[in-house]
Amino acid sequence: MNAIKDVLKKYKEPILYVLFGGFTTVVNLVVFYLMNKAAGEELYLVNNVVAWLAAVIFAYITNKLWVFESKSFNLKVILKEIPEFFAARIFSLGVEEGGLWLFVDVLGFDSFSFSVLGFEVTGKLIAKLVLAVIVVILNYVFSKFIIFKKSKNGGK
Repeated sequence: MNAIKDVLKKYKEPILYVLFGGFTTVVNLVVFYLMNKAAGEELYLVNNVVAWLAAVIFAYITNKLWVFESKSFNLKVILKEIPEFFAARIFSLGVEEGGLWLFVDVLGFDSFSFSVLGFEVTGKLIAKLVLAVIVVILNYVFSKFIIFKKSKNGGK
């Protein structure tokens, strides 16, 4: 039992990042799916931006408070973190938007579609899932080493 506690303590940050990254991905996918149903799949790139915005807001809050434990709400800290967080996420959004375009419009993923338990899985959704893995990795690197980087004395 102590070995499990030691592993959890040692890898707390990446475990929490993956956990909250999974929740963020769920927020992103659910909003994307709902937007495609409400606004139409022909607007998938616009729908993706709306889903991205919802996910980024969720991610900032969870990353700040629980993953990287940046507990300071000092205005100077917030004014540094939020623009850096959104800038990094805008970069990864560009990767995702470009990837969606590549998978859907160039590689023809749109021709794939199947149902799982009554839920329609489209080529756009498959492409989004593949790109989610790439985006999570990029976002971790930005958050860990730039945005929520701790100073050498352990604080922000």
